[in-house]
Amino acid sequence: MIYIYMSMLKEIIDSFPDENILIADGFDDAIIGIDMHSMRVIYSVKKCIDILMDGEMEYVDAVEYFEFNVSGAYVGEQTPIWCQDNFL
Repeated sequence: MIYIYMSMLKEIIDSFPDENILIADGFDDAIIGIDMHSMRVIYSVKKCIDILMDGEMEYVDAVEYFEFNVSGAYVGEQTPIWCQDNFL
């Protein structure tokens, strides 16, 4: 059996071609779904932090950067949803 990997972002865009979907640049691999009522993309905070750390940031710096520059930014009604899933 052959499995074809389709990113969550591609699945969302293909499923809702008429919707205006707002995404956070550089965090496509952290997308975990979409809110069907608001059509806002949902991101895993843990995966976002991991992506930043893969870019050579230390954990504390990645969290600070994410909180200030990513999740702290309001970009209108379609601002993504950040799922807090990085509890210890």
